[in-house]
Amino acid sequence: MIKNVEIRQALPSDAPAIEALYPEAFPDEDLVPLVRDLEGSAAISFVGVADNGLVAHAAFTPCSLTERTDKVALLGPVAVAPGRQRQGLGSALLRAGLRHLQDAGTDSVYVLGNPGYYGLLGFKRDDDVMPPFPLLEGLRGAWQSLSLSEHKTQLRGQLTVPQAWRRQALWTP
Repeated sequence: MIKNVEIRQALPSDAPAIEALYPEAFPDEDLVPLVRDLEGSAAISFVGVADNGLVAHAAFTPCSLTERTDKVALLGPVAVAPGRQRQGLGSALLRAGLRHLQDAGTDSVYVLGNPGYYGLLGFKRDDDVMPPFPLLEGLRGAWQSLSLSEHKTQLRGQLTVPQAWRRQALWTP
């Protein structure tokens, strides 16, 4: 537990607090429509809850790869309340989600994010699985994966995402 924060799987009753967290954590981005689209879908969310309410959220969306049967997921969005950032809460939340996915038999998790941050969790640049939309050259290094299984086969193909993720604006700045 990180400084009196309980990390658990999100409940349907957490939805309003999750939606309120994103404008706080990302004042220049509107991720609430994506968060709403993921609510009630197959996405698995984890939250960090402290005495004063919900302070962190991370979503993992089941996806697929073209012409493959491997279980894969897309990580995001992730938010931590500004007053709780840089305390290890985001990493703890993500590790809980990754353990859950590994226990459920997920083979790999993909993310488009800061390599410096996600690299600390073991994510590595992935040029073998393509995201659903072409990335600008400057973002290629931000497309990363983490293998959760012990299979030695390198996954290749195109990541197929559910409708909530099929907006090109989510993949380009």
